[in-house]
Amino acid sequence: MTARTRRGRTLSFVVPMHNEAEGLSLLFDRLDAATAALEVDLEIVCVDDGSRDSTLADLRARAAADRRVRVVALSRNFGKEAALTAGLEAATGDMVVPLDADLQDPPELVTEFLTLWEQGYDVVYGVRTDRSSDTFAKRQTASLFYRLFNGLSDYPIPDSAGDFRLMDRAVVDALRQLPERNRFMKGLFSWVGFKQAGVPYARPARAAGTSAWSYRKLFRFAIDGLTAFTTAPLRVWTGVGVVAALVAAAAAVVLIVRVLVVGRDVPGYASLMVVILFAFALQMIALGILGEYVGRMYQEVKQRPTYLVRERIGFADAPGDRA
Repeated sequence: MTARTRRGRTLSFVVPMHNEAEGLSLLFDRLDAATAALEVDLEIVCVDDGSRDSTLADLRARAAADRRVRVVALSRNFGKEAALTAGLEAATGDMVVPLDADLQDPPELVTEFLTLWEQGYDVVYGVRTDRSSDTFAKRQTASLFYRLFNGLSDYPIPDSAGDFRLMDRAVVDALRQLPERNRFMKGLFSWVGFKQAGVPYARPARAAGTSAWSYRKLFRFAIDGLTAFTTAPLRVWTGVGVVAALVAAAAAVVLIVRVLVVGRDVPGYASLMVVILFAFALQMIALGILGEYVGRMYQEVKQRPTYLVRERIGFADAPGDRA
């Protein structure tokens, strides 16, 4: 791998935000402390994803006082994946680091990320080896998702790795070429390839505020990830259909033999209803899975933009902004 140097380069942080006003001061204090000795130029791209609190007003004030701060204000709440996409498309740095505003991604780890980047790695991602700050249920469901995704997908994602990583400009440019609307960023980070390395860290608790991720949203997010990167759920039902047909054929043979040889009629209503209801349930599950894929095709065909920008602050091309 070819060695690099960080001197004279720009490092961009991309921070999606939704109602994060309570923790903004701590976030910027930690960023200042973590980057003071990095020997790089700094850009902080904050994406306000339709916040309803004072997040955008606070960011506007910070951008006016700090030339490093850039703000992309979306027209409404589009979700974290869209906000992260907006930030990656707005960032101009030679290296880009997506970062959660709640500081569960410790910015101090970027020093180690940069060291590995200088050694030639294009992507250096954080691996959450200690998630004791999360609830037991969240740890178990997250572990189940990673096992399920990596068992089904042709492009596995590193176990317990999130969006927190340092990416070379070449990787960011590759991500910007991907046009799909159903964006599962963890999968896209793996799909583009490049030389990657992981750095373990203990995931701390949120610095402020409460998470907006309910279990319902996490379940929908998991379904989006699975349907975006594998067609295995569709292929499974071919096998289910074959097995069901074989079982039905075997049952038919048994019933015919019983009538011809033993002379007994087919057992009655209860067993018949069980078989019918079971077959109906299988059909509904299969149609539901098919519907998930058809729905995503519908979203892609409409060609709507992933996000809409209401305001850009601190960028040279924004009206009235500083050059």
